[in-house]
Amino acid sequence: MTQSRTRISKAVIPAAGLGTRFLPATKATPKEMLPVVDKPAIQYVVEEAVTAGLSDVLMVTGRNKRPLEDHFDRNYELEEALTRKGDETRLARVQESSDLATMHYVRQGDPKGLGHAVLCAAPHVGDQPFAVLLGDDLIDARDPLLARMVDVQERHGGSVIALMEVDPAQIHLYGCAAVKPTVDDDVVQVTGLVEKPDRADAPSNYAVIGRYVLDPAVFGVLRRTEPGRGGEIQLTDALQALASSPDLGGPVHGVVFKGRRYDTGDRSDYLRAIVRLACEREDLGPEFREWLRSYVTEEM
Repeated sequence: MTQSRTRISKAVIPAAGLGTRFLPATKATPKEMLPVVDKPAIQYVVEEAVTAGLSDVLMVTGRNKRPLEDHFDRNYELEEALTRKGDETRLARVQESSDLATMHYVRQGDPKGLGHAVLCAAPHVGDQPFAVLLGDDLIDARDPLLARMVDVQERHGGSVIALMEVDPAQIHLYGCAAVKPTVDDDVVQVTGLVEKPDRADAPSNYAVIGRYVLDPAVFGVLRRTEPGRGGEIQLTDALQALASSPDLGGPVHGVVFKGRRYDTGDRSDYLRAIVRLACEREDLGPEFREWLRSYVTEEM
Protein backbone atom coordinates (compact mmCIF):
# COMPACT_ATOMS: atom_id res chain seq x y z
CA MET A 1 0.00 0.00 0.00
CA THR A 2 1.14 3.54 -0.69
CA GLN A 3 -0.65 5.06 2.33
CA SER A 4 -1.85 3.72 5.65
CA ARG A 5 -5.55 3.99 6.38
CA THR A 6 -4.93 6.26 9.36
CA ARG A 7 -3.40 8.89 7.06
CA ILE A 8 -6.77 9.63 5.45
CA SER A 9 -8.87 11.08 8.23
CA LYS A 10 -10.10 14.40 6.87
CA ALA A 11 -13.17 15.16 4.81
CA VAL A 12 -14.06 18.46 3.14
CA ILE A 13 -17.69 19.32 2.39
CA PRO A 14 -18.24 22.39 0.16
CA ALA A 15 -21.51 23.99 1.29
CA ALA A 16 -21.42 27.59 0.09
CA GLY A 17 -23.95 27.32 -2.74
CA LEU A 18 -27.05 29.50 -2.85
CA GLY A 19 -29.56 26.74 -3.57
CA THR A 20 -31.38 28.75 -6.22
CA ARG A 21 -33.22 25.70 -7.60
CA PHE A 22 -35.14 25.49 -4.32
CA LEU A 23 -36.19 29.12 -3.98
CA PRO A 24 -38.08 30.47 -2.13
CA ALA A 25 -37.45 27.72 0.48
CA THR A 26 -33.72 28.52 0.47
CA LYS A 27 -34.11 32.29 0.77
CA ALA A 28 -33.41 32.07 4.51
CA THR A 29 -32.63 28.36 4.97
CA PRO A 30 -29.47 26.73 3.58
CA LYS A 31 -30.32 24.11 0.98
CA GLU A 32 -28.17 21.62 2.90
CA MET A 33 -30.61 21.92 5.82
CA LEU A 34 -33.66 20.85 3.82
CA PRO A 35 -34.97 17.68 5.49
CA VAL A 36 -34.80 14.25 3.89
CA VAL A 37 -37.50 12.55 5.95
CA ASP A 38 -36.45 13.79 9.41
CA LYS A 39 -32.74 14.64 9.02
CA PRO A 40 -31.20 17.48 7.03
CA ALA A 41 -29.46 16.36 3.86
CA ILE A 42 -26.07 17.50 5.14
CA GLN A 43 -26.22 15.11 8.11
CA TYR A 44 -26.41 12.12 5.77
CA VAL A 45 -23.21 13.34 4.11
CA VAL A 46 -21.34 13.78 7.39
CA GLU A 47 -22.52 10.34 8.51
CA GLU A 48 -21.13 8.85 5.29
CA ALA A 49 -17.72 10.42 5.92
CA VAL A 50 -17.63 9.14 9.49
CA THR A 51 -18.67 5.62 8.44
CA ALA A 52 -15.70 5.60 6.04
CA GLY A 53 -13.36 6.48 8.90
CA LEU A 54 -13.11 10.23 8.26
CA SER A 55 -13.98 11.82 11.58
CA ASP A 56 -12.33 15.23 10.97
CA VAL A 57 -14.76 17.24 8.83
CA LEU A 58 -14.20 20.72 7.39
CA MET A 59 -17.27 22.45 5.99
CA VAL A 60 -16.65 25.24 3.47
CA THR A 61 -19.53 27.65 3.95
CA GLY A 62 -20.70 31.09 2.88
CA ARG A 63 -23.02 33.81 4.07
CA ASN A 64 -26.32 32.74 5.64
CA LYS A 65 -24.95 29.26 6.43
CA ARG A 66 -24.86 29.66 10.21
CA PRO A 67 -27.64 27.05 10.68
CA LEU A 68 -25.17 24.40 9.49
CA GLU A 69 -22.88 25.19 12.39
CA ASP A 70 -25.79 25.33 14.81
CA HIS A 71 -27.03 21.91 13.70
CA PHE A 72 -23.74 20.18 14.50
CA ASP A 73 -23.32 22.09 17.78
CA ARG A 74 -24.86 21.37 21.18
CA ASN A 75 -28.26 22.88 21.98
CA TYR A 76 -28.26 22.82 25.76
CA GLU A 77 -31.67 24.45 26.19
CA LEU A 78 -33.36 21.90 23.93
CA GLU A 79 -31.49 19.00 25.52
CA GLU A 80 -32.48 20.18 28.99
CA ALA A 81 -36.14 20.50 27.96
CA LEU A 82 -36.15 16.96 26.55
CA THR A 83 -34.40 15.65 29.66
CA ARG A 84 -37.05 17.19 31.90
CA LYS A 85 -39.75 15.52 29.81
CA GLY A 86 -37.95 12.17 29.97
CA ASP A 87 -37.97 12.02 26.17
CA GLU A 88 -34.82 9.95 25.76
CA THR A 89 -35.54 9.00 22.15
CA ARG A 90 -35.66 12.56 20.85
CA LEU A 91 -32.79 13.56 23.13
CA ALA A 92 -30.60 10.91 21.52
CA ARG A 93 -31.55 12.16 18.06
CA VAL A 94 -30.68 15.74 18.98
CA GLN A 95 -27.33 14.74 20.48
CA GLU A 96 -26.44 12.47 17.57
CA SER A 97 -25.55 15.30 15.21
CA SER A 98 -23.29 17.07 17.72
CA ASP A 99 -21.44 13.86 18.56
CA LEU A 100 -20.87 12.66 14.98
CA ALA A 101 -17.49 14.16 14.14
CA THR A 102 -14.96 16.86 14.92
CA MET A 103 -16.39 19.72 12.90
CA HIS A 104 -14.51 22.72 11.50
CA TYR A 105 -15.72 25.60 9.36
CA VAL A 106 -14.19 28.07 6.91
CA ARG A 107 -15.92 30.63 4.71
CA GLN A 108 -15.32 30.63 1.00
CA GLY A 109 -16.04 34.33 0.63
CA ASP A 110 -16.29 34.92 -3.10
CA PRO A 111 -18.22 32.20 -4.99
CA LYS A 112 -15.42 31.24 -7.36
CA GLY A 113 -16.37 27.63 -7.99
CA LEU A 114 -15.79 24.16 -6.58
CA GLY A 115 -12.05 24.29 -7.21
CA HIS A 116 -11.77 27.46 -5.18
CA ALA A 117 -13.88 25.94 -2.39
CA VAL A 118 -11.50 22.96 -2.21
CA LEU A 119 -8.53 25.32 -2.19
CA CYS A 120 -9.99 27.03 0.90
CA ALA A 121 -9.39 23.74 2.72
CA ALA A 122 -5.62 23.71 2.11
CA PRO A 123 -4.52 25.17 5.49
CA HIS A 124 -6.66 22.63 7.35
CA VAL A 125 -5.78 19.59 5.25
CA GLY A 126 -2.04 20.17 4.98
CA ASP A 127 -0.02 17.50 3.14
CA GLN A 128 -2.35 14.53 3.66
CA PRO A 129 -4.75 12.88 1.21
CA PHE A 130 -8.33 13.91 1.95
CA ALA A 131 -11.88 13.30 0.78
CA VAL A 132 -14.31 15.79 -0.76
CA LEU A 133 -18.04 15.09 -0.48
CA LEU A 134 -20.55 17.30 -2.27
CA GLY A 135 -23.63 17.97 -0.18
CA ASP A 136 -26.12 17.56 -3.05
CA ASP A 137 -25.15 13.93 -3.60
CA LEU A 138 -26.50 11.42 -1.11
CA ILE A 139 -25.06 7.91 -1.35
CA ASP A 140 -27.15 5.19 0.26
CA ALA A 141 -25.53 3.97 3.46
CA ARG A 142 -25.77 0.37 2.20
CA ASP A 143 -23.42 1.19 -0.70
CA PRO A 144 -19.97 2.01 0.78
CA LEU A 145 -18.63 4.04 -2.13
CA LEU A 146 -16.35 6.31 -0.12
CA ALA A 147 -14.73 3.44 1.77
CA ARG A 148 -13.98 1.74 -1.55
CA MET A 149 -12.43 4.97 -2.89
CA VAL A 150 -10.20 5.23 0.19
CA ASP A 151 -9.06 1.64 -0.39
CA VAL A 152 -8.20 2.39 -4.03
CA GLN A 153 -6.28 5.53 -3.06
CA GLU A 154 -4.28 3.63 -0.47
CA ARG A 155 -3.37 1.00 -3.05
CA HIS A 156 -2.58 3.24 -6.03
CA GLY A 157 -1.79 6.64 -4.51
CA GLY A 158 -2.73 9.80 -6.37
CA SER A 159 -6.37 10.81 -6.54
CA VAL A 160 -9.61 8.86 -6.94
CA ILE A 161 -12.93 10.13 -8.29
CA ALA A 162 -16.39 8.57 -8.29
CA LEU A 163 -17.85 7.79 -11.71
CA MET A 164 -21.31 6.69 -12.78
CA GLU A 165 -22.51 5.63 -16.22
CA VAL A 166 -25.29 7.91 -17.43
CA ASP A 167 -27.42 8.19 -20.54
CA PRO A 168 -25.23 9.88 -23.19
CA ALA A 169 -27.99 12.47 -23.62
CA GLN A 170 -27.36 13.57 -20.01
CA ILE A 171 -23.56 13.74 -20.07
CA HIS A 172 -23.60 17.51 -20.72
CA LEU A 173 -24.83 17.95 -17.14
CA TYR A 174 -21.67 16.44 -15.61
CA GLY A 175 -17.93 16.39 -15.67
CA CYS A 176 -16.95 13.54 -18.00
CA ALA A 177 -13.97 11.17 -17.84
CA ALA A 178 -11.91 9.45 -20.51
CA VAL A 179 -10.83 6.12 -19.04
CA LYS A 180 -9.01 2.87 -19.60
CA PRO A 181 -9.66 -0.38 -17.72
CA THR A 182 -7.63 -1.86 -14.88
CA VAL A 183 -7.54 -5.36 -13.42
CA ASP A 184 -10.46 -4.44 -11.11
CA ASP A 185 -13.89 -4.42 -12.70
CA ASP A 186 -15.03 -1.37 -10.73
CA VAL A 187 -11.81 0.66 -11.10
CA VAL A 188 -10.60 2.55 -14.17
CA GLN A 189 -7.63 4.78 -14.81
CA VAL A 190 -8.66 8.29 -15.77
CA THR A 191 -6.73 9.67 -18.73
CA GLY A 192 -8.67 12.89 -19.22
CA LEU A 193 -11.55 14.99 -17.91
CA VAL A 194 -13.80 17.64 -19.39
CA GLU A 195 -16.44 19.73 -17.63
CA LYS A 196 -19.99 19.45 -19.03
CA PRO A 197 -19.10 18.58 -22.63
CA ASP A 198 -21.50 18.59 -25.54
CA ARG A 199 -22.71 15.08 -26.24
CA ALA A 200 -20.72 14.91 -29.49
CA ASP A 201 -17.50 15.89 -27.70
CA ALA A 202 -17.85 13.64 -24.65
CA PRO A 203 -15.07 11.02 -24.41
CA SER A 204 -17.41 8.52 -22.65
CA ASN A 205 -20.65 8.30 -20.72
CA TYR A 206 -18.78 8.10 -17.40
CA ALA A 207 -19.99 11.06 -15.34
CA VAL A 208 -18.15 12.43 -12.33
CA ILE A 209 -20.36 12.41 -9.24
CA GLY A 210 -19.79 14.18 -5.96
CA ARG A 211 -17.15 12.07 -4.21
CA TYR A 212 -13.38 12.53 -4.44
CA VAL A 213 -10.32 11.30 -2.57
CA LEU A 214 -7.56 13.72 -3.48
CA ASP A 215 -3.81 13.90 -3.22
CA PRO A 216 -2.73 17.20 -1.61
CA ALA A 217 -0.84 18.01 -4.83
CA VAL A 218 -4.22 19.20 -6.13
CA PHE A 219 -3.80 22.41 -4.11
CA GLY A 220 -0.72 23.48 -6.07
CA VAL A 221 -2.52 22.77 -9.34
CA LEU A 222 -5.62 24.68 -8.22
CA ARG A 223 -3.51 27.73 -7.37
CA ARG A 224 -2.36 27.79 -11.00
CA THR A 225 -5.74 26.95 -12.53
CA GLU A 226 -7.38 29.79 -14.43
CA PRO A 227 -11.16 30.25 -14.28
CA GLY A 228 -12.83 27.86 -16.72
CA ARG A 229 -16.43 27.07 -17.59
CA GLY A 230 -18.81 29.61 -16.07
CA GLY A 231 -15.90 31.84 -15.08
CA GLU A 232 -15.20 29.60 -12.08
CA ILE A 233 -12.16 27.67 -10.92
CA GLN A 234 -13.14 24.11 -11.81
CA LEU A 235 -11.92 21.13 -9.82
CA THR A 236 -12.36 19.11 -13.02
CA ASP A 237 -9.68 21.24 -14.73
CA ALA A 238 -7.21 20.59 -11.91
CA LEU A 239 -7.92 16.86 -12.04
CA GLN A 240 -7.41 16.92 -15.80
CA ALA A 241 -3.93 18.35 -15.20
CA LEU A 242 -3.17 15.59 -12.69
CA ALA A 243 -4.52 12.88 -14.99
CA SER A 244 -2.44 14.06 -17.95
CA SER A 245 0.73 14.52 -15.86
CA PRO A 246 0.88 11.82 -13.14
CA ASP A 247 4.28 13.13 -12.01
CA LEU A 248 2.47 16.15 -10.54
CA GLY A 249 0.75 14.10 -7.87
CA GLY A 250 0.25 10.51 -8.85
CA PRO A 251 -2.31 8.95 -11.18
CA VAL A 252 -6.07 9.58 -11.17
CA HIS A 253 -8.31 6.54 -10.85
CA GLY A 254 -12.06 6.26 -10.92
CA VAL A 255 -14.36 3.96 -8.97
CA VAL A 256 -17.39 3.08 -11.10
CA PHE A 257 -20.42 3.29 -8.82
CA LYS A 258 -23.54 1.22 -9.56
CA GLY A 259 -25.36 1.70 -6.27
CA ARG A 260 -28.07 4.00 -4.97
CA ARG A 261 -27.51 7.74 -5.31
CA TYR A 262 -29.87 10.65 -4.73
CA ASP A 263 -29.30 14.12 -6.19
CA THR A 264 -30.92 16.35 -3.59
CA GLY A 265 -29.96 19.43 -5.60
CA ASP A 266 -32.66 18.47 -8.12
CA ARG A 267 -36.25 18.97 -6.97
CA SER A 268 -37.62 15.81 -8.56
CA ASP A 269 -34.80 13.60 -7.30
CA TYR A 270 -35.08 15.23 -3.88
CA LEU A 271 -38.71 14.13 -3.69
CA ARG A 272 -37.81 10.63 -4.89
CA ALA A 273 -35.13 10.40 -2.19
CA ILE A 274 -37.64 11.25 0.52
CA VAL A 275 -40.15 8.68 -0.75
CA ARG A 276 -37.59 5.89 -1.14
CA LEU A 277 -35.93 6.45 2.22
CA ALA A 278 -39.28 6.80 4.02
CA CYS A 279 -40.52 3.56 2.47
CA GLU A 280 -37.47 1.73 3.78
CA ARG A 281 -37.73 3.00 7.36
CA GLU A 282 -38.94 0.42 9.87
CA ASP A 283 -40.82 3.05 11.87
CA LEU A 284 -42.45 4.77 8.88
CA GLY A 285 -42.28 2.35 5.97
CA PRO A 286 -45.22 -0.04 6.52
CA GLU A 287 -47.86 2.65 6.99
CA PHE A 288 -46.36 4.98 4.39
CA ARG A 289 -46.10 2.26 1.72
CA GLU A 290 -49.74 1.31 2.31
CA TRP A 291 -50.82 4.93 1.89
CA LEU A 292 -48.63 5.32 -1.20
CA ARG A 293 -50.15 2.27 -2.88
CA SER A 294 -53.63 3.59 -2.16
CA TYR A 295 -52.74 7.03 -3.45
CA VAL A 296 -51.25 5.73 -6.69
CA THR A 297 -54.21 3.41 -7.26
CA GLU A 298 -56.90 5.97 -6.54
CA GLU A 299 -55.37 9.21 -7.79
CA MET A 300 -53.05 8.22 -10.62
